[in-house]
Amino acid sequence: MRNLCRKTALAALFCLMAGAVSPQEVNVYSYRQPDLVKPLFDAFTAETGIAVNVSFLNKGMVEKLEAEGKRSPADVVLTVDISRLAAIVDAGLTQPVASAILEANIPAEFRDPSNQWFGLTSRARVVFVSKTAVGKGEITTYEDLADPKWRGRICVRSGTHAYNLALFSAAIAHLGKADAKIWLEGVKANLARKPQGNDRGQIKAVWSGECDISIGNTYYMGAMLQKPEQKEWADAVRIEFPEFEDGGTHVNLSGMAMTKAAPNAGNALILMEYLSSAKAQSIYAESNFEYPVLPGAPVSDLVASWGELTPDSVNLMDLAGLRGAALRMVEQVNFDN
Repeated sequence: MRNLCRKTALAALFCLMAGAVSPQEVNVYSYRQPDLVKPLFDAFTAETGIAVNVSFLNKGMVEKLEAEGKRSPADVVLTVDISRLAAIVDAGLTQPVASAILEANIPAEFRDPSNQWFGLTSRARVVFVSKTAVGKGEITTYEDLADPKWRGRICVRSGTHAYNLALFSAAIAHLGKADAKIWLEGVKANLARKPQGNDRGQIKAVWSGECDISIGNTYYMGAMLQKPEQKEWADAVRIEFPEFEDGGTHVNLSGMAMTKAAPNAGNALILMEYLSSAKAQSIYAESNFEYPVLPGAPVSDLVASWGELTPDSVNLMDLAGLRGAALRMVEQVNFDN
C-alpha cells in the first residue's frame, strides 16, 4: 500500500485523505459479470490491503447514480462499450482523474481527452463461421456480410444491443449513412432467423445447423471453451477477423471512471492505477480472453491462436456520437423483425 501511495504526489495525497476519513475499502459499480472481475480484485486486495466491494448491475447505472447523487457510495464504475462510458460522463456523474501512471499505461486512443474515463481492455467484434460450411478467406470484410451468397446463413443478436450498435456506428463512420443503411439491409436479408439471444446463442445456432455465420465478440470463444456443455459449440466454429474495406477490425472496450461523489477517492485512484498495470492487464488477458490496452502486454496463448488483429483506427468517441444514428438505422430497416 505505501509503495503504491508513493508513486505520484496526487496518489499520496489521496492516500492520506483516505486514511484519515475512510476505511480501507473501495466501492465499485460494475456492468461486468462478477466472475470476470473477481480475479483482479482479489489480487488488488492481496497487494494493497484495500477491500473491494462490488455491486453488479444489469442495467440502469446512470439512473442509480443520479438517484443517489452526492450520497452515492460508489467510487469507481466499470462498464463495457464506449457509448455506456460516454453516457455516464455526459450525465455529469464522473470526475477527471489526473494520473501520470494512467497516462503512461493507457494510450490516448483508449482514454477520454478530459481524463473522465479510461479503457482497460479491448475486444473485437468478429464473425464465427462454420468450419465445414464456410471456407477460409470467404469473409474478409464486414461488407462481405451483405453479399447475397450468404442469404439465410447469418445469425445475430438484436440489432439494438450495444455491441451491435457500436459495430453499426463503425459502418456509418466508414460507409456514410446512406451506404451503411444499404449494407444493413443486405445483412438483414441474409439472416437465417429473427435476431435473438446473446452472442453464445448465435454460435450454438451455427453448431446446430441453423446458420453458418454468427457475429460476436472474440472473448466468447474463450469463455465457451471453459464450459464442458458449451465446448462443442465452440469447436464447431472458426474465428475470422473481418475488416472494413478502408479500415481494420471493429473493436470496443471495457473501461472505468471515478464517480463524482467518490467517498473513497484515494483508494479509487489506487485501484484505477492498479487496473492499468502490467500485472492486472495480464490477469485480465488470461481470465477474460480480451486484449490488454497496455502497450506490450501479451495476450493469452489462446487469444493469440485465433489470429492477428488489426484494430480499426476510428475514434471510439466518434462511434459513441454515432450511436443515435445507428439506432435510427436499425429501426428504419426493421432489422429485428
